[in-house]
Amino acid sequence: MANAQPSDLGRSSKIEVFAPATRERLGEVLVSSPAEVRAAVLRAREAQPAWEALGFERRARFMLKALDHLVKNQDAFIEPISRETGRSALETVIIDIFPACDSLSHYARRAERMLRDETRSMHLLRDKRLVVTYRPLGVIGIITPWNGPFILALNPTVQALMAGNTVVLKPSEVTPLSADLVARLFERAGLPAGVFSVVHGGGATGAALVDGGVDKVSFTGSVATGRKIAEACAKHLIPCTLELGGKDPMIVCADADLERAAGGAVFGSFMNAGQFCCGTERVYVVDAIAEEFTRLVLNKTRALRLGPGDEYDIGPMIWPRQIEIVERHVADAVKKGARILLGGRRAEGKRGLFFEPTVIADVTHEMEIMREETFGPVLALHRVASEEEALRLANDSSYGLSATVWTKDVEKGLGLAKRVHSGSVCVNDTSITYGVPEAPFGGRKWSGLGQTNGEAGLKGFCFAQPVLIDRLGRKAEPVWYPYTADKLKMLKKAIRWIWGTPLRRLLS
Repeated sequence: MANAQPSDLGRSSKIEVFAPATRERLGEVLVSSPAEVRAAVLRAREAQPAWEALGFERRARFMLKALDHLVKNQDAFIEPISRETGRSALETVIIDIFPACDSLSHYARRAERMLRDETRSMHLLRDKRLVVTYRPLGVIGIITPWNGPFILALNPTVQALMAGNTVVLKPSEVTPLSADLVARLFERAGLPAGVFSVVHGGGATGAALVDGGVDKVSFTGSVATGRKIAEACAKHLIPCTLELGGKDPMIVCADADLERAAGGAVFGSFMNAGQFCCGTERVYVVDAIAEEFTRLVLNKTRALRLGPGDEYDIGPMIWPRQIEIVERHVADAVKKGARILLGGRRAEGKRGLFFEPTVIADVTHEMEIMREETFGPVLALHRVASEEEALRLANDSSYGLSATVWTKDVEKGLGLAKRVHSGSVCVNDTSITYGVPEAPFGGRKWSGLGQTNGEAGLKGFCFAQPVLIDRLGRKAEPVWYPYTADKLKMLKKAIRWIWGTPLRRLLS
């Protein structure tokens, strides 16, 4: 299955991993049985109370030890991640190492403030005090994809751990070795036994984790799998966060800085060989500047270097099945009238899973390439008469993860951004929201449920527990037993007094 062989993981005791750039064998991992998954969850359950009891400061020390180890031993992480994904060392640093360091530092230093108890004033019961405290859910099951196998495993794990939970991680069977690096990192930091563990395998292992007694599931992956996980979580009445990919639009206004916009389109479409959930998949450019914008895009794309290693800009596709999806989308577009301006096929003379950076024009929404997630190095250009038409087409999608708007008028860009039906929007930049720890990240429509990152994401790994405290210490409350006619009269009078007079403006 993809980089994992044999493909029937349900009957296999191991997964062999192969490099997408060279097809050389990189290693293997053992598939976890359902019993082993349940045992990992049980160990996490037993370890959780002591981990929570450490408090924020001592939990943060482990994150900062992990950060120190990562900073001092960058190459020990960059090289194996690059081999397993086919990326250059620079792209691995951009996608994985830099944001991993930021995540470890950010939540270690700020989680306590973000999750501190909140005392809230009340509009009526002034004789009470309300404290909202954020309690960890318990054991979190995290299931991650193959396109960002290190950072997408580490980032939610750091948040869950800092909130006081323990974690069982099930990475993609396509790129399991990078997830093992996360386990190695926390092992070097001295994380207590049972607090974080990794189980390996395909869909059966993921199902065993969801059914294994966890208190929440955090999943990043396909819509089809996300729906199954949501159904399973509903059966167990546990929450889930789902990040399910996107079909992210880019709106290029007539007054955009075309040099920057073209550079953003090329980087947004081809970074990680297009295997990026927030990557640009649909470009809507206003007719008045379409010719010049297209010229700049083609020039920048022609300059890209395709190949393995650190002297190249674009590496291989990671999963053989994904390159087949890209080929199908391109073929469908051409069949329905689209024109390939550059690329459009697998790279000749290369051993690995390389697809040429592709620019395609004259696309329509009747084509798969504009409706389904392509997840490959394809930049699809759609000319529009106006920015309003671009906005309408941008919103004409089942997905809603991220989007970009390009204009020199920042206020106009903000106004357009607010009208785009997506979880996040960048103005005059590529979709970098996931890499901003302060920003809550999540999708709308088919792109998912819930949010990760920021205060909202951190609180998503907690239960907001309200604690109501009496302040007066009376022997009894006025509404306690016995019920009497005088109490009824008193409450009816209070209703008229509070909500039937101008006083309601102060109390409502």
